Amino acid sequence: MEAIVYEEFGGPEVLRHEAGVTVPLPGPGEVRVKVAAVGVNPVDWKRRYGWVEAFYPTTFPAVPGLEFAGTVDALGEGVTELGVGDEVFGWSRTGAYAEYAIADVVARKPAGLSWESAASIPVAGETAKRVLELLGVERGETLLLHGAAGAVGAVAAQLAVAAGVTVIGTASERNHAFLRELGVTPVTYGEGLGDRVRAAAPQGVDAVFDAAGHDTLPVSVELLGGETSRIVTIAATDAAEHGIVFSGVTVEAATAREWLTGLAALAVDGRLRLDIADTLPLKEAARAQELSEAGHVRGKLVLLP
Repeated sequence: MEAIVYEEFGGPEVLRHEAGVTVPLPGPGEVRVKVAAVGVNPVDWKRRYGWVEAFYPTTFPAVPGLEFAGTVDALGEGVTELGVGDEVFGWSRTGAYAEYAIADVVARKPAGLSWESAASIPVAGETAKRVLELLGVERGETLLLHGAAGAVGAVAAQLAVAAGVTVIGTASERNHAFLRELGVTPVTYGEGLGDRVRAAAPQGVDAVFDAAGHDTLPVSVELLGGETSRIVTIAATDAAEHGIVFSGVTVEAATAREWLTGLAALAVDGRLRLDIADTLPLKEAARAQELSEAGHVRGKLVLLP
């Protein structure tokens, strides 16, 4: 099968497109999926650099990619709730940048949801739900959301706004109109951020969700008066130095399936907007990761095998 493979940590140049990769076999409780679309995430290139080994240990040769949408192609022992031909989306155990992937946490894809949109839900959706629950934000509170225009940030913003939370979102000025459409009050990141947030939220900030990781933690701590218990980051690798929780581990399988199913239903009903920034062929995986790493993508980058 065709797949993107790398055998050492490094830049985009370590990624190779190979045509003779062995097709994986599903084990007990697993399914094999013929991949139709792959979501590209910042964690993909962070893993490629070897920066997140504590959370995602790598065995070489490695195939990148956590999330996908596709059609069940083969069933492992004990799988009874799915059948060959079922359309699903979820997380890959063997790497999603490939024609075929093995998975054990998937949800059924609704007929009204495109492959690209389905592939953009698992990481952003589960991460947004998980962090919002960790923060415990409630109706009437104010959330500062760093990186609000990114894939994770946009989903988190919509879920929070729908729950009656006031969201102040940091983003470049070109994304401010987009955030306003989501019900978010946008502020520009960079020098003077603290003052801009105070002006936008004179009532103060109750919690901080950091999905950006670019020197956002010190100002976040300052805005919460030195309190760190209601700050969670998914992007700042120096979180521990600031006494802040770094959340990089997904929830248990049953909860993940429930969340995926619910998020897909919201998307089909038009209550969850999923913006696709661009789609690229699998062969251009290195280019997709370069775009992601540049940090100016609004919405999701998707690879098509």
